[in-house]
Amino acid sequence: MVLVAVFGVALLVAVLLSGLAARTVLSTSFLFLVGGALVSDGFLGLIHITPDSELVSVTADLALFAVLFTDGMHVSLPKLRANWKNPVRALGLGMPLAFVFMALATHFLVGLDWTTSFLVGAVLAPTDPVFASAIVGRSEVPAKLRQLLNVESGINDGLALPVVMLLIAAAGPTASGMEASPGRIAVELLLGLLFGVALPLLVNWLVRFRLLGAEPKLQPLLPLATGVILYAACHLTHANPYLAAFSAGAVLAHVSPEAKASFEPLGEALAELAKFAALLVFGALLTPHLFGDLPLGGYAAVILAIFLIRPASLLLSLLGTRLSRREKLVAAWFGPKGFASVVYGLLVLRSGIPQAEEAFTLIAVCIAFSIVAHSSTDVPIARAFDVEDLAGLPDGPHGTNTPQTAPPLAHGATGGT
Repeated sequence: MVLVAVFGVALLVAVLLSGLAARTVLSTSFLFLVGGALVSDGFLGLIHITPDSELVSVTADLALFAVLFTDGMHVSLPKLRANWKNPVRALGLGMPLAFVFMALATHFLVGLDWTTSFLVGAVLAPTDPVFASAIVGRSEVPAKLRQLLNVESGINDGLALPVVMLLIAAAGPTASGMEASPGRIAVELLLGLLFGVALPLLVNWLVRFRLLGAEPKLQPLLPLATGVILYAACHLTHANPYLAAFSAGAVLAHVSPEAKASFEPLGEALAELAKFAALLVFGALLTPHLFGDLPLGGYAAVILAIFLIRPASLLLSLLGTRLSRREKLVAAWFGPKGFASVVYGLLVLRSGIPQAEEAFTLIAVCIAFSIVAHSSTDVPIARAFDVEDLAGLPDGPHGTNTPQTAPPLAHGATGGT
């Protein structure tokens, strides 16, 4: 019950400061992270949470599922078909480059064996738009940029999971029987995609029966019920819940725009609650002891991961695209490590492989640093798009300040750059 009280207080403070956070570098995500750290064993000792606690894994899992489900609803399938090249470049080239570079940094700077180093690279490869919400959610940011980051972060979670599972199995003897064959992992991914597509189609088909249909005030609960059933079905069948969540959100928004519109306010609120709860619990794991366990080489690897590896990998993948220089730089910077990395890091810790604790410490510190860096810079950078568009500043060699593609004013910035 102490944890519930702490969450309520943190939520109240976050709401009261949300107006200030929307205008400054103050981040509500950062508030929950710090709040969790302050009430943990490392400081005030009000709550006692360990990395192997069921509460940690369940909270992070639910948060990631809820965020991906609502993110999927923001994906426009017609626009994605017309603008698929940039996300494919980011996923097909940028993500593998970041994976390999992070593995190299981990091996040479931290001293982990090659298999565990590649495992750390796989865990930290997925990105999360939650901690850059101003970039993916504000209309003044070009639509192509928002779509690139949203689609990349929505799909890369599912792509990273089979690699994580295979590397855990290859890293040595495990304590939890997590070994999985490539065939089994492929089946789990396919099942997740199948459930994510089939269930929304089934629900939409049922709604169209003459004797069935949702009352207007209950309409928002229809997608919620779909998400709850999907989450349970995935865990009962071991289907990939993250790929299922993202694909279900996209399909539901495509086949039933009215359901998307009615659910959006509720869905965003639920996703925010899940995100804040997971941040509070994760923050409780960030004790001084954990930061003290990471060697100096680990901190060097963390700095490289945030400031060099992700930016360089994505910039290389976007060479030759029609994105402006400014858009490429923003996309390269906003590769925060989020809930997927938390969940996968906990899988590593619970696996019991020989260097599990060292790997988790590096992963946890990297996620914490990333949350601070990215969630405190998204608002200023998003606002800069609005200011520069209004001023008519050029964007560089592929800029948008030409008669054919003149930058829209903030109230009409719906994309196309």
